[in-house]
Amino acid sequence: MTYIRLDYSDLVLPALLVVMNGACSLALQLGLERRLAIAALRMSVQLVLVGYVLTFLFAIVSPFWTAVAAIAMVLFAAREIVARQKRRLQAIWSYGLGAGAMLVAAGTVTTLALLTQLRPDPWYHPRYSLPLLGMILGNTMTGISLGLDVLMTGLVRDRAAVEARLALGETRHHALLPVTRDALRNGFMPIINSMAATGIVSLPGMMTGQILAGVEPVDAVKYQLLIMFLIAGGTGLGTLAAVIGGVYRVTDHRHRLRLDRITSE
Repeated sequence: MTYIRLDYSDLVLPALLVVMNGACSLALQLGLERRLAIAALRMSVQLVLVGYVLTFLFAIVSPFWTAVAAIAMVLFAAREIVARQKRRLQAIWSYGLGAGAMLVAAGTVTTLALLTQLRPDPWYHPRYSLPLLGMILGNTMTGISLGLDVLMTGLVRDRAAVEARLALGETRHHALLPVTRDALRNGFMPIINSMAATGIVSLPGMMTGQILAGVEPVDAVKYQLLIMFLIAGGTGLGTLAAVIGGVYRVTDHRHRLRLDRITSE
């Protein structure tokens, strides 16, 4: 079995479904039609550009250009993390904490999978490394953004309680522990829900794509399990690193709460 090749003309009819959503928004006065149109246009342009970039990278198989593409993906993901937070750290910390946590988590997990499970030749081949990194980054980004948002919002909301515990002699780790736990729970929840629903409720995109391409369902399941385990590991590691880093940033060595380091939109 071979995969079904699509032309751009084949996308016109499915695109009309998005137009239908916009028409519903206009009819019901939801005010979402402009945002829907911008999102659809942005998605289309980005995907077409990525298609040409990947074609170039697959042809040259260069470790330098693969690394450049990976770093660009991390930087764009870090920007999305900042945009999704109502309250964030000031200055470069608002960008650097998320980028650093994602780079460490997603980079470590992706490299581990390439060297031990997938083993392409060469190991950095962009056909394998970049799609894998993209899947892990997307989920890690969600976990980190939720974790940091809950952490910063919770500290502002529970400022009096946290400062009271600090005044009673507790360390910053113990005083911030309830808020830290809430942040970690929220960061972990999307991947937990995704794993719980995968299989019976939904067929993941990678597994579906492989089946459509002619891969045996059992083999597609094995690859999907590998990806889900990697995503869970990357999300957990990244969320933990970002939240713990955030805790250290909003406190100091004298165990004081430093809300002056947090800004709002």
